[in-house]
Amino acid sequence: MVANKHILLVEDDADFGSILKQYLEMSGFSVEWVKDGEEALQLFQKGNFNICVLDVMMPKLDGFSTAKQIIEINPEVPFIFLTARKMKEDKLKGLKLGADDYVVKPFEADELVLRLNNILKRSQKYSTISTQISKEEIINIGNYKFNTKRLELLFNETSQRLTEKEGELILFLYQHKNQLLKREEILNSVWKNDDFFSGRSMDVFISRLRKYFKEDSSISIQSIRGIGLEFKVKKLNF
Repeated sequence: MVANKHILLVEDDADFGSILKQYLEMSGFSVEWVKDGEEALQLFQKGNFNICVLDVMMPKLDGFSTAKQIIEINPEVPFIFLTARKMKEDKLKGLKLGADDYVVKPFEADELVLRLNNILKRSQKYSTISTQISKEEIINIGNYKFNTKRLELLFNETSQRLTEKEGELILFLYQHKNQLLKREEILNSVWKNDDFFSGRSMDVFISRLRKYFKEDSSISIQSIRGIGLEFKVKKLNF
């Protein structure tokens, strides 16, 4: 197995899946390929994967449903959707689930390899930053505690499990707390893209974070129309 490049490929088209698996392996990845969502979940629970590549239209369990269950098992593993459908609603649905990317068929294999490498680099960079910012793996944000390793947000006796993208966004906002941030700055730093779909995805994630931090009135995420937002923390506990 290639270190840090172990892929779970879920694709029901036998010809396409076989060719894609071979190409990814030629590009330095270790690939486990299955043909439906149920088989993917069984394998995911047994293996140690760095990223998942999920076809959307599959028998037994579609890509969206498979992704939801993967997140429940391990929200830290990034995933990317493959689909022949070009509907905007489908892309937004995937992004709302926390997908790191969305590729429409047909596509160039080189492009997929580049996207996968970029996602894995971001994941490794996030882990490195988390280690640097808190040796004890805990960041105090108001009355909340953010466990950067377990990707958990703790408040009193309650715990909120986070996706990797949620954790990355919280970490970026924390690093720039009480500062006015432009939308493009957040998008380019966390999503590595400032296009329409990334912007819509960010809005969904910001709404989630507002709900996560609602128990502490000293914390707020304020939007400034036409500019960006500010992650305000009035009371810091160190």
